[in-house]
Amino acid sequence: MDNQGLSSYFQFKNVNWPNMWSATWETVWMTLVSMILVAVIGIALGLILFETRDKKGFWYRVLNFVVSVLVNIFRSIPYIILIVLLLPITKNIVGTIIGPTAAIPSLVISAAPFYARMVESNFREIDNGVIEAVRSMGATNWEIIWKVLIPESTPALIAGATVTTISLISYTAMAGAIGAGGLGNLAYLDGFQSNNNSITLVATVIILIFVFIAQFLGDTFVKRTDKRGL
Repeated sequence: MDNQGLSSYFQFKNVNWPNMWSATWETVWMTLVSMILVAVIGIALGLILFETRDKKGFWYRVLNFVVSVLVNIFRSIPYIILIVLLLPITKNIVGTIIGPTAAIPSLVISAAPFYARMVESNFREIDNGVIEAVRSMGATNWEIIWKVLIPESTPALIAGATVTTISLISYTAMAGAIGAGGLGNLAYLDGFQSNNNSITLVATVIILIFVFIAQFLGDTFVKRTDKRGL
């Protein structure tokens, strides 16, 4: 096998395609499951940060402080360090530290705080006069959340979810380098360590396609939900 020079990237006969499709599916599965959990947890944390930010009362301030500190800590730790740091917790949660399922806890813990800050920022951009007008008509906090905050910020929430999804795709590649499976694992073990540049190139192209698809879908949904474009 010629592993030297530019031509080594295009020797596609050296690619084990069944393994490539299997790794592709693992990357898709890791990204989708993680993004669903990140969206749920991120919106919940963002709501807590927004609702407790200006509230008076000791317990509101404690809750805001604790959540804010945790969000800042976990979104500041580089992912490759976080996944190693969480190995004992991952072992307790999913029973293993190898494979796609083992990557999900670290993916969620890394991305959910990042998305939570975007959610909080999106809610803060809503005109406070609209919220006060709805409150003056007798709306409860839950009604304000479901009928004002989330509907008014839906395009921004989708845009933030798109950015987070793209970050998760790159995180899955890093997780694969230490045994989480997926395209990152295949590119590292069968590509880099085996000096098979064709596998590395194909895995990279597939990851880029995923990023382009995520960006296209995100932009499409943003346009369809943005009332300012009507």
